[in-house]
Parts: sequence; structure tokens; C-alpha cells
Amino acid sequence: MAKLVGCDFSSRPSRGKPIVLAHGHRNGARVTLERLQRHESLDAFAAWLAEPGDWIGGFDLPFGLPRELVRSLGWPLEWATCMRHCAALSRAQIRTCFKSFCDARPAGSKFAHRATDRPAGSSPSMKWVNPPVAYMLHAGVPLLIGAGVHLPGLQHQDGLAGRMGQPARIALEAYPGLLAREVLGRQSYKSDDRAKQTPERRLRREQLVRCLELGQTTLGLSLELNDVQRDVVVQDASGDCLDAVLCLIQAAWASVRGAPLFGMPQDMDPLEGWILTARAVQAPG
Repeated sequence: MAKLVGCDFSSRPSRGKPIVLAHGHRNGARVTLERLQRHESLDAFAAWLAEPGDWIGGFDLPFGLPRELVRSLGWPLEWATCMRHCAALSRAQIRTCFKSFCDARPAGSKFAHRATDRPAGSSPSMKWVNPPVAYMLHAGVPLLIGAGVHLPGLQHQDGLAGRMGQPARIALEAYPGLLAREVLGRQSYKSDDRAKQTPERRLRREQLVRCLELGQTTLGLSLELNDVQRDVVVQDASGDCLDAVLCLIQAAWASVRGAPLFGMPQDMDPLEGWILTARAVQAPG
């Protein structure tokens, strides 16, 4: 059985908005949710990453920046060097760099996009607001690198095995919205704003979980969870628990395809990275 992890990431985790991990495993086409785990700080998340263990994880944060942006800023065009350069900057410096890039561009095309953004329907990884995915990259990618996990397509294959013979830990970029939209279209199923945590959104979470349990997505996998877990996932109006579960399903899809790229395209840009299942599931237009 493949040990799996789905991660709903926050660049500023707290008690009210933790990083949520969905732990599970795959047996054939069935994905079992074992437990949910919450981390209320980046240090706690880093400590979990440092634990030995053999897993394939889907992480909801961008692993790379648009090549167009990196080239325009004069940053290094090799992924690891680019990530080190980015990590050395403060959030304020990143915002200044990215805003200057946008300000020089015409209306309607302010942001640069990665090749994966269109098929995934994702926000550009350089966005610093609504959602602040650039800050998620800035906070999360250095922790993954520091923990010595392997990021396929972005690292050499000699990073596949952990240090001192530790089992492999594989980190892949996931995006729960891609799988959710296959079932719900553009209908919202979550909100951090209490005023928007409506019965309609709860019903959509129930619908999405039911479809996952029945295996009614193009990924060909079905979710198994107990009644208590189902209640927790559905009742979480922020959607963080459900998003972690969606990332778990995407990680399971990747585990079926296996090394070296775990289902990502052979021609993926090694600077930009790729979102799991972005060609298996087409984002609604």
C-alpha cells in the first residue's frame, strides 16, 4: 500500500487557520483516509516534514514561478537557485518586485502565468493577494527543500532517496480546486468568512464528498472514510479539511503513475513545475 498525504497549506498558520494534513493510503483504486492532522505554525509543519517515513504527498502551494516573470526580473533560471534567491527576500520585497512587473504591463495581462495555470484553472503563482499564493511558495518551498524531500521534475533523480538511507518522501504540487470544479463547476463550497458559511455551501461539500466516495471523477479513485471523518470534513466550513482530502486523492492518482514524474508531463518546464492532474482533469472554461 502506498502511504499518502494531502496538504492544505497556509503561509501564516494559526489555531484558527492551521495547515491541515490528510493521511491515508491507497489499495488499488480505493483511497482510505486514516486521519487528519493540524499544524498551527510553520515550525510544527517543518518538524513533521523532518520525520522519517515513506510517502507521496500532494501539497496545495505553488512549487515554481512563471518563466516569463523570472527572466524579466533577472532572477536565476535554474529552479533550486531561483528558489534560494526568492527565499532570501522578505515578503515586502517580493511584493515590490512582482508589483513593479505588473505595473509595467497593460490592463488585462498584468500577471505572468505558468504553462500549467490554464489547464489547471489556477491562480498565477506570482499573486500576492486573493489568494496570496506567492507567499505560500515563499513560506512552503524552502521547508520542503530543507527537509530533503524529493520534488520530481524540479530536482535531479539523486534526490529521490532520503538522507542516510531514509525512505523516499515525494512532494508534488496539488490543487484541490481543480478536482472540486469537476464535480461542482464554479459553485463555492467553502469560505473563511463566517457570514458566507451558508447551508448551500455545506450541501456542496456533502455532494463533493459523496462523489469522491462513489469514485465519480475522472481520476478513477474512490474515497473511503468513516462516519466521524465524514462529519468533520463536511462540517469544516472553511473547507480546509476537504481541500486536504482532495489533495490526498490527487496524490493517490500520482502514486498509480509512479516515478519519475508521477503523472506530470514529460515536457513540463523544470523551472515552473506542474500541478497534478492538470491534463487529466480539464478546468471548466
